[in-house]
Amino acid sequence: MSVLNVHEAITRAHREQWGRVVAALTRRFGDLDIAEEAAAEAFATAVDRWPGDGVPPNLGAWLTTTATRKAIDRIRRENKRDDKQKEARMLYEDVPEPPGAIDDERLRLIFICCHPALAMETRVALTLRMVGGLTVPEIARAFLVQETAMGQRITRAKAKIKAARIPYRVPSAADLPARVSSVLAVLFLVFNEGYLATGPDTDPVRHDLTAEAIRLTRLVRALMPDDGEAAGLLALMLLIEARRTARVSASGELVTLGEQDRGAWDAALIAEGHRLVRERLAAGVAPGRYQILAAINAVHTSAHDVRDTDWSQVVALYDQLVRIDPSPIVALNRAVAVAELDGPEVALAAVNRLDSALAGYHAYHATLADLLRRLGRSQKSRAAYDKAIELAGNTAEAAYLIRRRDQLR
Repeated sequence: MSVLNVHEAITRAHREQWGRVVAALTRRFGDLDIAEEAAAEAFATAVDRWPGDGVPPNLGAWLTTTATRKAIDRIRRENKRDDKQKEARMLYEDVPEPPGAIDDERLRLIFICCHPALAMETRVALTLRMVGGLTVPEIARAFLVQETAMGQRITRAKAKIKAARIPYRVPSAADLPARVSSVLAVLFLVFNEGYLATGPDTDPVRHDLTAEAIRLTRLVRALMPDDGEAAGLLALMLLIEARRTARVSASGELVTLGEQDRGAWDAALIAEGHRLVRERLAAGVAPGRYQILAAINAVHTSAHDVRDTDWSQVVALYDQLVRIDPSPIVALNRAVAVAELDGPEVALAAVNRLDSALAGYHAYHATLADLLRRLGRSQKSRAAYDKAIELAGNTAEAAYLIRRRDQLR
């Protein structure tokens, strides 16, 4: 196998196996630092050995076994544990855990990291790192904060878990409701990173992340069938995933919703997403954030042509969303819909009010550039495109923005 193929195998293994390896080591050793560092050492060992030895047939088993040995070596070196009998049992026995509410090991770790003792944003950031395998820069971009600040937040979270001696046990059914909101937030961010990947050396769309996020969300919904937001998030993911193959052109450029080949959308995923949305509407319960976002996407995927989109319904749904989530990003997305309903001038006034909150967000500048272009203000539009291109982390999106900028007179 060539060096290039080995590199691709390692990259694929990191995407697919990181969370599983960390979850297995966390369950066994009860320490996030040990689990993360041992997993990292296992992948470093793979980089050294696989080019010469060949890629093992079972990547997950090889990585987990290697990481376990690395963790045992570290514990032996530290040699700071008082209970030697307990240490020996932990090192040499792989005692199965008692059954709990969650069978999937990776999902179990998500619920463990989303402990109520941690602040919500900290839970999400920690879980994205430990389970999703996202890098600190990727997580920082998702939260619109500096990389150093995000790194410190994750480090403090692991230290707090260790100091508070938060148990690494399978959450009981009674624990799930208090943690489900942050678990859903984690899964949504993992999905978003896959749907519009921000890493400089990654594919613009990472199907491994979107598929895993959908799989885990299905498990959450099976655990909590009456939770409206779990159903709403699953519907939202399915309706977005249905458009995945139409989102990037053959030349590697982002294809916007209005320009996509709707015949290439996955009809089965759309039908399932619509069914979930209808079920939640029939429940007669006030919808949460994910349910409203799913309803918005249901409107988009119901239109056979972009010109058939019911923009008044989309704006009305955003009005409902703003009342429960008055974030600047929601306001920005609402403005995009307003531009279709009331025109770019009205939308531009709304977007301009978001400048201080979203100055470092590429989508803000991309939206501003498009509205200015539609109003014939080419010079200002070009400057906004330049800023959006500078901030964009996704290669396909950057290519689209460059073409749109270069079309300006």
